[in-house]
Amino acid sequence: MSVGKVLLQQDNEGVATIILNRPDVHNAFDDEVIADLRKKLDQLADDDETRVVVITARGKSFSAGADVEWMKRAAGFSEEENFADARNLGCLLYRLNTLPLPTIAMIQGPAFGGGVGLVAACDIAVAVKSATFAFSEVRLGLTPASISPYVISAIGTRHARRYFITGRRSMPTQPCVWAWCISWSPTPARCMQPETVCCA
Repeated sequence: MSVGKVLLQQDNEGVATIILNRPDVHNAFDDEVIADLRKKLDQLADDDETRVVVITARGKSFSAGADVEWMKRAAGFSEEENFADARNLGCLLYRLNTLPLPTIAMIQGPAFGGGVGLVAACDIAVAVKSATFAFSEVRLGLTPASISPYVISAIGTRHARRYFITGRRSMPTQPCVWAWCISWSPTPARCMQPETVCCA
């Protein structure tokens, strides 16, 4: 059985697939996941054999965003520690957004909060028709901060304002998502890989 919070698979066609591997917590990310994602992106950026990077996840959800237990720990952090955490997430998103390789988000389930940020920072997004997207943190009084530049760039200011304020869910078939989810897949999540790679 594969172990680790973040997995990397590479095939002979130059397709590298990064897999969020925390299905028991809906692939929520913490400081370890953020660091591992950044490490794997750095590794692939220097790999001459890789021509495209796919980011996906195991389980029913793409990503629930920030891990609740991590957020609870952060409540006891100093201002400097919280700033460092926010900077690490910001650096990850910047690295993904500026990676010198095409990036594709293969979304097999719901993406919330920071999970939507990962999608927005990719060049291309392909989702199952049943996937949903939301900035659920606003219902807790939290602002989508580090992810906001990438979301605004992806779906536009007006749509971003609406969803940042309301926290409402959207789906790939809704017009506001067409701007950054280029296609939705009617196939089951387990069959998405060939269709996604065709985008490259």
